Amino acid sequence: MRESFEDWLVGFRGEARDRGIAAQTLTTALDGAEFLPRVIELDRSQPEFTRQIWDYLDTAVSDTRVETGRVRLAEHRDAIDAAADRYGIRPEILVAIWGLESNYGSNFGDTRTVDALATLAYDGRRRDFARKQLFAALEILDSGDISADRMRGSWAGAMGHTQFIPTSFQAYAVDGDGDGRRDIWGSIPDVMASTAHYLDEAGWDTGDPWGLEVRLPESFDYASADGRTRQSASDWAADGVRPASGGSLPQLDDAAIITPAGARGPAFLVGPNFRSILRYNNATSYALAVGRLADRIAGAGPLVAEWPRGLAAMSRDQIEEMQGLLNDAGFDAGTPDGVMGPNTRGALRAFQQSIGQIPDGFPTFALLERLRQSQSPGSNAGQ
Repeated sequence: MRESFEDWLVGFRGEARDRGIAAQTLTTALDGAEFLPRVIELDRSQPEFTRQIWDYLDTAVSDTRVETGRVRLAEHRDAIDAAADRYGIRPEILVAIWGLESNYGSNFGDTRTVDALATLAYDGRRRDFARKQLFAALEILDSGDISADRMRGSWAGAMGHTQFIPTSFQAYAVDGDGDGRRDIWGSIPDVMASTAHYLDEAGWDTGDPWGLEVRLPESFDYASADGRTRQSASDWAADGVRPASGGSLPQLDDAAIITPAGARGPAFLVGPNFRSILRYNNATSYALAVGRLADRIAGAGPLVAEWPRGLAAMSRDQIEEMQGLLNDAGFDAGTPDGVMGPNTRGALRAFQQSIGQIPDGFPTFALLERLRQSQSPGSNAGQ
C-alpha cells in the first residue's frame, strides 16, 4: 500500500534536514503543506487538439498586449534599461518575456509553490524533477530572499513575474535594487535583472536581432527549413532569401530558416538569439512570440505574409495516427505520441518528397488521408 502524502512529507522533511535546511524554515514551509488534487489533474491533462501557431500568436502578440507592453516599458524605463545595459539585452525583449510569462505581472499565479511542488513530487508525472525543485525552493526560503507565504506562482512551480522555476532562480536571479534580496515577485528591478541575466547566460549576442520575417525564392528547398540547417545570413541571401519588408538581411552568423505553418505561411530567418530565447522556453511558438512582441512594442508593424487560417487544427489522436502511418510506410517518425517533434516533421518531409509535394513538414488532414490511402490494399504510394 502506498504511503500517504503526510507520511511522504515526514520522510522528505528528514532528507531536507539532512541537507542542512534550517529547522525553522522547514517548520514554516512544510507544517502547513497541502496536497493539491487540482495540480495533479492539470499535470496529467493533455489538450485534445493541437493549437495552430497563428491562434497562439493572435493572443500572445495581440494589440492589447503590445500597447500594454509599451506602457509598462515607459513606467519602468529606468529599471528595464539598467538591466538591459548591464547584460546587453534589448529592453523590448525583457518586456516581451514579462508579457508572455505573466501578462506583465497581472497573472503569475497564486498557488503556494511549496504546496505545488510537494504535490508533484509525491504524485506527479516527473516526481524526481519536482523533488529537485522542492529542495531548491526550501533553499531559497532558507536564504531569506522571500517568505514562504509570498513564494507563489503557477501550479507547476514556476514563480514570479517571469516564471522562474526554483533551480533557475538559484542560478540566475539577481538583486537588481540593492536591498540584499532577490525578489522576482515584488521588485521590478530584480525581475528585469534576473531575466536579463538568464538570457545572457543562455548566450545572447548583444546587438544582434532575434531574427526577422523573410521572403523565400520559388526554388527554395523547404527540407532545409528545419531550424537545424544553419549558415550565415549572407549565404541565405545568396540562396535568394530576402527580408519580407525589403532591404537587406542583417549580419547574422549561424542563422536558420523556419516556416512554422509550412510553405503556406510566413517564413523567418532566426539567429543565435532566437535559440537563447528557446533556452528560456523550448517552444518555437514561444520564441517567435517573444521576438514578434518585442518588435511590435518597438514600433514594428504586422507580418507581411498571411497565415493559412483555413487549415483546421489536428487532434493529438490524429497526429498519433499520422505518426503510426509514417512508420508503417517506412518513414521513421519515432514512437507515436501525438506531438509534432523534429522526428515526426522529418518523416513527414520525407513522405511529402516521395509523393512529389513541397517537403515543408506541416501536418494537414489532406496528408493524413494520403497516408491512410498509402496503407490501403493495393496501394504503392509512399513506397
